[in-house]
Amino acid sequence: MAVYNAPLNDMRFILNDVFNANAFWQNNDNLAHVDMDTVDMILEEMAKLTKNVLLPINRSGDEEGATFQGDGVVTTPTGFKEAYKQYAESGWVGLSGNSEYGGQGFPKMVTMLTEEMVFTANQSFALYPNLTVGATLCLNAAASEEQKQTYLEKMYNGEWAGTMCLTEPHAGTDLGIIKTKAVPNDDGSYDISGTKIFITGGEHDLTENIIHLVLAKTPNAPEGSKGISLFVVPKFLVNEDGSLGERNTLAVGSIEHKMGIKASATCVMNFDSAKGWMVGAENTGLSSMFIMMNYERVTMGLQGLGGAELAYQNAALYANDRGQGRSDTQLQSPEKPADAIIHHADVRRMLLNAKTNTEASRCFAMYVAKNLDEEKFSTDPEAAKAASARVALLTPVAKAFLTDKALEATIDCQQVFGGHGYIREWGMEQIVRDTRIAQIYEGTNGIQALDLLGRKVARNNGKYVTHFLGEIRDFVNNMQANHGIKQATLDAADTIEALTKTVLSNIGERKNEINGCAVDYMHAFGYLCYSYMFALMVEAADGQEGEFYTNKAKLADYFVGRVLPRIDAHAQMVQAGSDPMMNFDLDYFDVPAN
Repeated sequence: MAVYNAPLNDMRFILNDVFNANAFWQNNDNLAHVDMDTVDMILEEMAKLTKNVLLPINRSGDEEGATFQGDGVVTTPTGFKEAYKQYAESGWVGLSGNSEYGGQGFPKMVTMLTEEMVFTANQSFALYPNLTVGATLCLNAAASEEQKQTYLEKMYNGEWAGTMCLTEPHAGTDLGIIKTKAVPNDDGSYDISGTKIFITGGEHDLTENIIHLVLAKTPNAPEGSKGISLFVVPKFLVNEDGSLGERNTLAVGSIEHKMGIKASATCVMNFDSAKGWMVGAENTGLSSMFIMMNYERVTMGLQGLGGAELAYQNAALYANDRGQGRSDTQLQSPEKPADAIIHHADVRRMLLNAKTNTEASRCFAMYVAKNLDEEKFSTDPEAAKAASARVALLTPVAKAFLTDKALEATIDCQQVFGGHGYIREWGMEQIVRDTRIAQIYEGTNGIQALDLLGRKVARNNGKYVTHFLGEIRDFVNNMQANHGIKQATLDAADTIEALTKTVLSNIGERKNEINGCAVDYMHAFGYLCYSYMFALMVEAADGQEGEFYTNKAKLADYFVGRVLPRIDAHAQMVQAGSDPMMNFDLDYFDVPAN
């Protein structure tokens, strides 16, 4: 079985030394109830739960998978129901929830660490409460008071689950062409009819009710995304006293047979004049849904981080034990027929690639989480506005770059095992399969790159980027630590500044420029973000005694020498423009008939 010990020291370093979280909380009236002693207890308890309860059912859940009985019943794997009951009763689902409705009110800076642990131990399990949290974020922001009173408390305490029903068979990213209809009734309800696909947790046996948030179009709604409304559609109707009533006219049609996350029920959901109630105003469904999307996309980055962390811990353990060949310098274990592979530089390269990614990812996720908290809780309108701009710019990076690099890290760690990494019993191939989905859902990474370059850069002529670069340069120029990360980060900032100007100057003449360059621009931008994070960590570790802090500087050395140079390759690809891919005639892509 795989091993996992939550990296609590690294988490505390990010919270305390890098971001001085306690001061941030205590200086904000809306967060003053959060203190580090309580947060420490939260992290310790989640570390125990993930190691002792969720990790042991990770591989067995993959082997067994969620099952569809054919009569609308979906069963989760052995142990999941008991684990979810323990998870819910311990208050984890409502950790970030609005305290007015039974939540605990903890900020994203705290919950991102608990989410990381859950995703590390069991990615399939993590998705069930994660979708509920996403649904509650949307309801808390857009629902009526009556709807909040009806649903939030029981979703926070885990009695009821939640889903987000967006995608349809013909409409993935392009939600403006959805066909699901919402016909109004005289009592204020709507009859919802249509089919939704890829619905995580659309049906399962973990809770007594499932609250679906469904995007649909009312009669005579405007064309495109402007005509989308949002509806709350419960599996079981809720009586006035809060008890459950009759079964709604919705059902799971099937579950998908997937590459990974097999214990997570990914459902086709059929709504047949199901009773639903509008959330927010008519035709504002997409904006209501996007209220929670920044949080969810950062959470997908955490899924990637979790996969990379689990892969790294197991690969490092294996590398210290597996004997193959002899060290290039001197015998390390003369009493054995071979030295452990940890002594081979190439094995260390793969491990350090993964370790560099997990530490930079965690720091970057915390940076974005802090800005999410600033945006949500700040009493200073200008500070909230600035944080909102940073969140807008960096959310697609947090989702796409973190998950792209995470899959790369899991493959590096699988490679450490050699042939054993390809065998199911060692668990590494499951980590790769499970992590792969994080690049696809919540908006594919290509779409995230388009969002970054098209909406967050080109649409405002690089204003967000200019402000972010100013922040980076101000910090680096005032660093006290004497480390190569300083100049490396300044150089990376110059690269992104020049690259942004190049793209902005080309898009007027080259209509395919944004689409053709977005992914490479996003990766170059991501390496700048990681460089900034290493600068923050080096500065926080500077002057502190102990190997833990010394190793932060050493890992930054590795990043500067062995990882950050990739920014130049991506920059060159962006500068090459979109012509090399658009110069082919369409018939080049025809597949010859037999």
